[in-house]
Amino acid sequence: MPSRRLLLAATAALSLSLPFAGAALAAEPIRIGELNSYKAQPAFLEPYRKGMELAVREINAAGGVAGRPLELISRDDGANPGDAIRVAEELVTREKVDLLTGTFLSNIGLAIADYAGKRRVFFLAAEPLTDKITWADGNRYTFRLRPSTYMQVAMLMPAAVAANKKRWAIVYPNYEYGQSAAATFKRLLKEAQPDVEFVAEQATPLGKLDAGPVAQAIADARPDGVFNVLFGPDLAKFVRETNTRGALENVFVVSLLSGEPEYLDPLKDEAPVGWVVTGYPWYDIPTPEHQAFLDAYRNAYGEPPRLGSVVGYTTIKSLAAGIAKAGGTDTEKLVDAFKGLELVGPFGPFSYRASDHQATIGAFVGTTAVKHGTGVMTAPRYVDGLSVLPSDAEVKKLRPAAAD
Repeated sequence: MPSRRLLLAATAALSLSLPFAGAALAAEPIRIGELNSYKAQPAFLEPYRKGMELAVREINAAGGVAGRPLELISRDDGANPGDAIRVAEELVTREKVDLLTGTFLSNIGLAIADYAGKRRVFFLAAEPLTDKITWADGNRYTFRLRPSTYMQVAMLMPAAVAANKKRWAIVYPNYEYGQSAAATFKRLLKEAQPDVEFVAEQATPLGKLDAGPVAQAIADARPDGVFNVLFGPDLAKFVRETNTRGALENVFVVSLLSGEPEYLDPLKDEAPVGWVVTGYPWYDIPTPEHQAFLDAYRNAYGEPPRLGSVVGYTTIKSLAAGIAKAGGTDTEKLVDAFKGLELVGPFGPFSYRASDHQATIGAFVGTTAVKHGTGVMTAPRYVDGLSVLPSDAEVKKLRPAAAD
């Protein structure tokens, strides 16, 4: 048997170690589980990853959140809903993450939102734009950062209506995001201009656009206006083919996302001219909030940010603000903290609405041009997200199944 002296020494040592054990416990990292289609959508998601990592470094350098550092655990979701759910389950059960964030493609975002609702795991959808995430399929545990499909279409609607074109063609990727955007555009334009006609509709497979026949079909329909929802390599193929065929000469074009440098830069001097677009003119935003972000990003990476950079950065900053307000990572408290959460991002102040869990962050609307051999947005104006969102009363009808 141990001597009384040894027992007393052991007891003393244990009592001395308790404060340090408490400090170590307090410093346990906050584990953020993040999943995304990195291999499938690198143009947007590599800058997005850099934006996240910059925010994590800034927060941890300032002492973390309530003294706890952030730890980011990222996984590729395979650009497939089934794989994404498997990855989410692995993050939650094996990696023991405190919450989930990320996703890019709308069908992936919907799958993870459904998973989060059933598993009661907090999920901040960073990028997917489908309206269903916060409306028809909304749930208590899911919030969304980026302006939705409806919001961005509504931002373009004043220009579309002012153009007063009667014959319209639509081209979009044939999955949730594109289908949602096309349906919203047709509905909103028809409400504003009842005599409008939709003379062509090209629904193309995501990432597999056969640009020649699509461009020719639109040219053959002789539209006065075109609404484009293509992005990434599909957008580049479409622009080059329509340029070659002259398919959009003297045609008014409004286009979602086409002013984002991820998609405009690769076109260089082939970029479209005169399209009204949503996007991110990082070179023409003279606000102090954006300048601070721009300087920090350039200092960190030696290059200008992309929209993905802003999304990744603001996602992490949102999570940190929500956790601080909740006083920790308890899921139910975190959900309640995000309702009405207010913070300032690179685009200025915004909040997360309690009614539909949608952030009020906005987007820039401008007109494309070519300057110094590259595509740019000219005369950009920031449209606050709150100005294009339906009222809380309308949201109750749009979000019937959510138990908030």
